[in-house]
Amino acid sequence: MTRMDTPDQNHKTKSMAPEAARLSRDNWLDEAFKAVVAGGFENVKVLAIAEKLKVTRGSFYWHFSDHADLIDSLLMRWKLSQLELDEKLKSHQSEHPIQDLEFVVDAAFNQAGSELENLRFEQALRALSHLHAGAAQMLVEVDAERMNLFESKFLIIVKDKAKARDLAALLYLAIVGGYQALSRPVNPPNIRAYLQGLISNYLVLKQVT
Repeated sequence: MTRMDTPDQNHKTKSMAPEAARLSRDNWLDEAFKAVVAGGFENVKVLAIAEKLKVTRGSFYWHFSDHADLIDSLLMRWKLSQLELDEKLKSHQSEHPIQDLEFVVDAAFNQAGSELENLRFEQALRALSHLHAGAAQMLVEVDAERMNLFESKFLIIVKDKAKARDLAALLYLAIVGGYQALSRPVNPPNIRAYLQGLISNYLVLKQVT
């Protein structure tokens, strides 16, 4: 049996179509990401995002079933982007394993971005994970993949799985600490280059000296 729309439903569908047609899910997700960066996940409000996109709130429902669907979609997009990056870095191999590992460290610091949006988003996500089981599980998976990436790079250099695992843990802690330092409102000049060089000198280059 074919469902027949009422005149009111048809009118609503037609009136919303132009708005929905010019926006994609990614448009909404991009604005939701900015909202998280600006004020955490509690700052993600459908009406506020609709106003920024200059559309009615109704057009939101063309792409998401509700607010929870928006948040879950935002988390999944972040997770997939992180796993994709880890896979690219893992497959990046040359004849110079030290340079390959330094390339990973460089990528980790570039991940923060010049305006630190990615860093602030991840910090907000880690705060959310205390209340959101899905976010917590997602972080477990992403952290495990990052550790696996670091360990695989160290293993080529040190040829010892236990040592590679320990060095990977130290590298991850150092990078996370670097992120925390970079997130300060005011920092000394060239702080990112200093921190990156410190990590590279003591955790990477020392493995071949």
